[in-house]
This record gives sequence, C-alpha cells and structure tokens, in this order.
Amino acid sequence: MSGKKYSDVVITTTAPPAKETVMAHKTYSVGTLIYTRSSLIAVLFWMLWADFCLQIMEQVQTIIPLQLKWQGASDRIIGLFGGSLMAIVTVFLTPVIGMQSDRHRGPLGRRRPFLLWLIPPVVISLILLGSSELIGGLIHTTMNFGLSQAQLTTLLIGIFTILFFIFNTYIMQIYQFLFVDVIPQEVMGKFIGLYRAVGAVSLFIFNRYLFGHAQTHTQKIYIGLAMLYSIAFVLLIWKVKEGEYPPPDAETKNRKFINSLKIYFKECFSIPFYLKLYSIGLCFWAAIVPFITFIVFYATDSNKTGYVQSLGISLDAFGKIKGWTCIIPVPFFLVIGPLIDRFHPLRVVIVGLFGICATFFLSFIFVKNEQTLLVFWLTNTAVTAVFLVGYLAMFARLLPQNKYGQFFSANQLFFCAGLMFAPVLCGWLLEVVKNYRYIFLWSGFFALLGLCVAIAVFYHWRRLGGDKNYIPPELLHENSSAVSEMKA
Repeated sequence: MSGKKYSDVVITTTAPPAKETVMAHKTYSVGTLIYTRSSLIAVLFWMLWADFCLQIMEQVQTIIPLQLKWQGASDRIIGLFGGSLMAIVTVFLTPVIGMQSDRHRGPLGRRRPFLLWLIPPVVISLILLGSSELIGGLIHTTMNFGLSQAQLTTLLIGIFTILFFIFNTYIMQIYQFLFVDVIPQEVMGKFIGLYRAVGAVSLFIFNRYLFGHAQTHTQKIYIGLAMLYSIAFVLLIWKVKEGEYPPPDAETKNRKFINSLKIYFKECFSIPFYLKLYSIGLCFWAAIVPFITFIVFYATDSNKTGYVQSLGISLDAFGKIKGWTCIIPVPFFLVIGPLIDRFHPLRVVIVGLFGICATFFLSFIFVKNEQTLLVFWLTNTAVTAVFLVGYLAMFARLLPQNKYGQFFSANQLFFCAGLMFAPVLCGWLLEVVKNYRYIFLWSGFFALLGLCVAIAVFYHWRRLGGDKNYIPPELLHENSSAVSEMKA
C-alpha cells in the first residue's frame, strides 16, 4: 500500500484496502484516510475543540441587536442586521464557496487552505465590531458628517457586521464541508451528537458568564473571543489532515465562472427531492432566527413606548435563563447521536419539528413570567436539540458525496434566500401589534410548516429506496445514463 502517513493516520493514494490487510485491530476509513481508534479520537478532539471556540465566538451575533438597540435603532433595523443581513451575505457567497472548495486542490487539501486564509480578516472584523462605539465617538469628535454619534455608531456597527458576516460565512461553510472529508460515516451520528453537545456547552458558558456583561465589557468580550477562535482554528489546520482527492475533470476545471454558476443552479435546484429537503431548513430558520433576535426584548423591555408590557427581566437574569437553555440539550445531543447511526436522521427530524411546533404554540398561551419562560424555553430547547442532530446528519446521508460542498451550500443558499425577509417581516409585524409575545406565534407557524415539508421529504425518500436502497437523485440520473450507454 503506497501512501503518506501522519502519526496514526494513513493517507492512501488508492482505494482503501480491506481492513484485515491494513491493521490487525479496528480501523476507520473515509476517502483515502484510514484511522486507528486513537488517531480517530484525536481528529474528533481537534474538530470538536475548534467547534467549541467557533460556537462561543459566534455568540457575539446575539450582542449585535443589543448594540443597535443601545444606539436607538428600530426593530426593522435590528431585524435586518440581526438576521436578514447574514442571509443576504450567505445567498451571494454560498455558491462560490461550495464550488471553490470542492474543486480546489493544494498541499493542505481542498478545505483547510480557506480556513487559513480567512482567520485574520475574521479576527480584525470582530475587533472592529467590538470597538464600534469607541470608533464612532472618536470620528464624531473629529469630523462632522451631519450625523449624531448614535447614528454614526449604528452605521459603523452595520459596516463591521457586513465584514464579519462575509468572512465568517466562509469559515462556517468550509468547516462543515470538512465533516464528510475527515469523519467516517460509521461514526458520523456520534460526531454530530458530540458536535451539538459541545456547541451547547459553549453557548451555556457565553450566556451564563459573558452575556450579562455585554454592555459594560463589549470590547473585551469581542477581542477575547476573537483570540480564542483564531488559536483553535490554527491548531485544527495543523492537527487534522485531509486525504487525497481525485482531480476535478478538465471540463469542470476550465469552465468559466458564469457557466459554472449556471450548471450549479441547474444541478442543485432542478431536482424536486432536494428542493423539499432545502425547505426544511428554510422553515426552521425562519422560525428560530427571529425568535433568537426578539425574545430578549419580550423578556427585558418592560417600558417601551406603545408596546404591551413585557416580562421586565433584567439583562443579567435573562442571560442566566438563556444559559440554562444552552446546557439542557447536552444529554439529548449525546443520546440522539448514537441513535442516528442506527435509525435514519429523517425520522429524528420529524419528531424534533413536532416538538418545536408544539412548544412555541404552548409558550404563546402559558408564558407569563420569568419562571414560565424558563420552563417552556427549556422544553423547546430540548426538542430543538433532537431536531438539530438529525438535521445536520441528514445531509451526510442524503447528499451526493462527490459534490457535497456544492449541494450543502445550495441548501444554505435556499433557506437564506427566504430568511433574508423573515427577521425584517417579523420586526414589522411586532411593530404593528406592539407586543413582543407574538414572536411565539410567528415561530410556531413556521415550525408547523417545516413539519409538513419534512413529512413530504420522508415519503419521497422512501420512494427513492429508503433505508436499504437509497441513492441520491443526482447519482440515480448518472447511473441510469451509464446503464443506457452500456446497453447501447
């Protein structure tokens, strides 16, 4: 067997040989990578450590709506920068990211080079975003643009948020593409469960210990998390190796960008099964992103002019409640992960969406104070955990592996195209009804819609072969073409 060896990870230059000819004990393979148990554990550790630091860093996005609110921005502006703007950036970037990384070949592989290149701009944009108020004050005292200091600071927050979203979208996409390149399918469910659990722990730490200090220590929080994140991803690039990939075909490699985009949209958006699959994410995120953006105002804004009185919880108390909603999913993540390796994630997705829908509608009826908010939010978070593990594992099972980045990015593009409007429309609705409690109805409606779509995907999947015989529709087309050529 020829190949490169990194510690206990062997990268073969041909298809992986039978396990008994590689090592006497248990091995795991993905592509040209073959792991021993110890080397697999090491890879999982560095992937999960990077996830922990990435997830805790990403929680600065929950501070952005507060930064805007402190400057007097409207709910529509908050909805734009709190959710819609990221969706707009994702719509424009995901096709490019998917195609670029699928086709890139270099000494570091096809995913890690992008991570290396994008770490510095993400760190810089985070530092600028955390220093927006300071920079706005300095500019306002030295130059006169006809704007108040609050308006200028709001503008700077918007500019720095755009920069952060652009660079961080690359990191998020590429990191998730890396899953199928370095994690064996036989442990993917367990990894996704651990991935979600680690993310939940990071959210708990942020909300329990940092969120309550967001107003008084904004800059320190941004800078500290930027440094933690950059160190973690440098270690990931160093410690986790990619295998070898077959070169992209000459036609694909030499194709012009516009032609590549045309083929991208044709391949990814002409198959009904994938359109239904993408719609699950559209409905879920249209429910969750506005909820995450506006629930803080339902809990804490008790004196907003013209609005129905909210719960009146302090920001520190709200952060502690939110912290518990982050830690409670951990046991669910750990239990559901192994079950997905045995049962199909689509079934888990349907169960999770049913629970999400029910808890949102019940919250609208029963949440009246801090205690009931905690109980129903914890319950909602538990069933959301069930959904999230199944949701991410679902793509590894249903999308074509040879074009995973392309089709995964198409899913991001699809739901983000719809999500561009969800937070802004939700903000407009809240301004009309002047009652932040209606966020529960908004989220419950879209969760119900997502449940209906997931059931439709399940029955379509069964027609495509189900548990034993499923082949991705794109591969079905290719296989049928190959059979026709052979018969001819």
